[in-house]
Amino acid sequence: MSSFDKIRTRIAPSPTGFLHLGTARTALYSWAFARHHGGEFVLRIEDTDVARSTQDSVEQIIAAMNWLGLSYDEGPIYQMQRLDRYTAVIEQLIADGKAYRCYATPEELTEMREAQKARGEKTLYDRRWRPEPGKTLPTPPEGVKPVVRFANPVDGDVTWNDLVKGPITINNREIDDLIIARTDGVPTYNFAVVVDDWDMRISHVFRGDEHVNNTPWQINIFNALGAPLPCFGHLPIILGDDGLKLSKRRGAVSVMDYAANGYLPEAMLNYLARLGWSHGDDELFSAEQMVSWFDGTHLSKSPAQWDPAKLDWVNGHYVKHLDEARIAELAVAQLAAKGIAATVPEVQPKVSLFKDRCPTVVALADWLAMYFAPVSPSAEDLATHVTEAVRPALAALADRLAVLTDWNKAAIQQALKETLATSGLKMPQLAVPVRVIVCGRAQTPSLDAVLEQFDQKKVLDRLQSR
Repeated sequence: MSSFDKIRTRIAPSPTGFLHLGTARTALYSWAFARHHGGEFVLRIEDTDVARSTQDSVEQIIAAMNWLGLSYDEGPIYQMQRLDRYTAVIEQLIADGKAYRCYATPEELTEMREAQKARGEKTLYDRRWRPEPGKTLPTPPEGVKPVVRFANPVDGDVTWNDLVKGPITINNREIDDLIIARTDGVPTYNFAVVVDDWDMRISHVFRGDEHVNNTPWQINIFNALGAPLPCFGHLPIILGDDGLKLSKRRGAVSVMDYAANGYLPEAMLNYLARLGWSHGDDELFSAEQMVSWFDGTHLSKSPAQWDPAKLDWVNGHYVKHLDEARIAELAVAQLAAKGIAATVPEVQPKVSLFKDRCPTVVALADWLAMYFAPVSPSAEDLATHVTEAVRPALAALADRLAVLTDWNKAAIQQALKETLATSGLKMPQLAVPVRVIVCGRAQTPSLDAVLEQFDQKKVLDRLQSR
């Protein structure tokens, strides 16, 4: 760390889609590490894939970061606004003999690779346009726009002590002369990321396992530029419940999909943190606790398994303990998404009845909907529970409820007891049909508490409609 006066980390998503779960975990670790050490966290948008990058993706990424509470100290910084800087660095590398223009056509490169395969060799660029002492280069062909390649060292090893995997060594003979600028002058990922990390004084880079093979090229470019090397930590992949890697291309849902589906940001952070990192046996902890603990150690080398049931358990814990005013606001938003109008004052008194049994706010809104929208009991429930034998008791209960001047649990409970006494029914024989008719479902929390939260007239209208 002698090359850096402050710990600085970054997250650098490509705006070719949403912020998916693996990138969110990387962002969390980078953010927590910076915050733990009193450093800074940078958001960079790697938008050099012009054909696939969209402003909508940028907005979704920023929305996801904000929802998760991963505040950044700088950014968003866009690579496409830094083209002049990349061009200047490339020209300097060419002038220093550390990069060169390559005029090989796609057809020539295909022919080269096929010949290498036929000889049983690894398919690497043969450096045909690389200037070397005593080598005569051909005349650049007319009408062919060159790429720029980095003159990678031809011998020796690249070694780094990975923050997650430990020491890693890759021989330079395993890698070739990387293209660092396309024919249109736009830099490639492995070059732009080095210049960015250098300019932005990034001290620690956390990223996914798939970047291990990029790291030797990047280290060699850092060295060619005389730039200080950050510490690299390559995080293991996250596997879906099918055992395959979660990815955009395999339909992994975005962070904001989880927000829309009633998950809480504090629960998502808690769950993501445990997918590759641990602090003893702690399963439930706040973002503040994670920051205090996350020093870059205790990172797993093994792939993590995405477990929807475990996420529901974690989220259910946070739903259960969330301030009722806040959860009422979230529930109102979920009801609105269903086309159901409700207000926070209407919802808040009802929340405590249901939140303990809800893994998500969507599940809570499903319970609360019966108070604000018509219910549709299933034909099976109606046939099973609302029988001719119980209809007289339902009518008698409706009559007793209609004359109540105090609409509260005690009065409702007394009406239920009186109806049971005169009808000879047991509580389940009366309570379940009432639930089906009034609530649209056969099971609810305590019936008197549930009915108390209804408007008295609505209960009577529903009972009398059946």
